Amino acid sequence: MAELTGNVGWLAVIAGAVISFLGGWLWYSPLLFGPKWAAGSGVEMGNASDMPFGAMAAQFAGLVLMSWFVGAGLAVGALSLVVLGTVAFGVLAYSGGLFTKKSLYARNVDAGYWIVALILMIGAHSVL
Repeated sequence: MAELTGNVGWLAVIAGAVISFLGGWLWYSPLLFGPKWAAGSGVEMGNASDMPFGAMAAQFAGLVLMSWFVGAGLAVGALSLVVLGTVAFGVLAYSGGLFTKKSLYARNVDAGYWIVALILMIGAHSVL
């Protein structure tokens, strides 16, 4: 268990998750990819009061876990393993999009978000 918790910067873990969550808000917003992603995913974009709380909470929990994964990997000098794991998650998200018949655009937006989140988390861990 020490390899998962030792030398992990917990402030960076939380900051990486929060920054990635906010990055996802922008990524999926009408300012960037939201409307076309929503159409390709078969969902309707609503206002802030329509957001599904359970999905948002699960997303944040997943981002905390991913940021912890990044922090643990960086603590032991395994950045390439972190990148490989994140690419694997992106491919799995892409395959899930195929199963749910999302458009190519929506699948690319979802998979691309994994890469953006990884970059934001590595940045948070590098600064804090």
